[in-house]
Amino acid sequence: MDSRPAETASNESTRYLIISSDCHAGADMQAYREYLEPRYLDEFDEWAKAYVNPFDDLQGADFERNFNSRRRIAELEADGVVAEVLFPNTIPPFFPSGNLVAPQPSPEEYERRWAGLKAHNRWMVDFCNEAPGRRAGIAQIMLNDVDDAVGEIRWAKDAGLTGGILLPGVPPGAPVPQLHSAEYEPIWAACAELDVVINHHGGGASPNGLVTGQTGGAIYLIEQAWYSHRALWHLIFSGVFERHPSLKFVLTEQGGASWIPGHLEFLDFYYERFGVEGTVEGVFGGDAVKGMSLTPREYWARNCYVGASFLRRIEAPLRYEIGVDHMMYGVDYPHTESTYPYTREALRWTLAGVPADEMHNMLGLTAADVYAFDVDALRPIAQRVGPTVGELNVPLDAPPPDSRSLGFTMETFHRPW
Repeated sequence: MDSRPAETASNESTRYLIISSDCHAGADMQAYREYLEPRYLDEFDEWAKAYVNPFDDLQGADFERNFNSRRRIAELEADGVVAEVLFPNTIPPFFPSGNLVAPQPSPEEYERRWAGLKAHNRWMVDFCNEAPGRRAGIAQIMLNDVDDAVGEIRWAKDAGLTGGILLPGVPPGAPVPQLHSAEYEPIWAACAELDVVINHHGGGASPNGLVTGQTGGAIYLIEQAWYSHRALWHLIFSGVFERHPSLKFVLTEQGGASWIPGHLEFLDFYYERFGVEGTVEGVFGGDAVKGMSLTPREYWARNCYVGASFLRRIEAPLRYEIGVDHMMYGVDYPHTESTYPYTREALRWTLAGVPADEMHNMLGLTAADVYAFDVDALRPIAQRVGPTVGELNVPLDAPPPDSRSLGFTMETFHRPW
């Protein structure tokens, strides 16, 4: 008799419990109004009248996928997904664009934008409560005022947002200190104290002005993941994980997961060189490593996870270097590049042949542990809608012709730096 829990059994009829580590949601612009503090309502009305939405996927009939709870549940269940981690998507009040890609505000812009983010966070609580136990909502913070950020972290914990916080990207030249700054210690300490996950999503750390001219869009897309990766070594070498060994740090939608082994190798190399007196590396980095008791690779293994949107064919063989129990599958619903409505096919394309116990971890059990989902409560839903072990073990011959997801790419590059 198999003594393992049902989720890790390898019987071909066993159904996978899939939790997407990367989905997006947000309110319609006017729906945020009721969540704003009254003193901002007149300003909001004037701002909303003049605002023009720049994003095609936030317009049209499918826009409601961001906030239509019933439609969202039905579509994700049809795709085999039982629960989701919710990053922001729509435009919060007083923002020039979605927070994932919006530049850091100036001191003059901060107050209104902060009011807009707080409105989104309060909307997110209500949206998660429409599907109890199936949504881990992520609270947004800003870094302009550390006291404000810590207060919002404590509020989010009390309000029941189990997705943690979204750590903003800080590109070179931003009007706030870089992430390795000691000024942010109260944020790390609060998250560690409250067991609040720190999430860092791709797209928001690029310098202003990249998307200009004929080639700017291409340059932005090529470089944006690397700028987001920077948060990893900022937190490692500034001692954040050393001071807070229980902290959970998740890097999501940053070009899949193939970048991680090469980066860890590179960081380990510099860690060793920083510790050698008399070298150039020792002069620059010696002080940083004096208080580190682990290598970068060891901090990764203890503190870090990847929300792998999108997990690709080349990445399945890297799962042992990354850590099978540190990889979480992301669907990226409702974006046009998501694996929806072909998540089953994407998993067959990418992971067919991977042992079932490893699949259970990557598809749901690790996310359940990181984001405090109740597996026992989700299991009956998975038994109804989840794909079976046997189904996902059958390789897919060809991608769906109408999918635009990177989950179906046949790229040959391996470990881009």
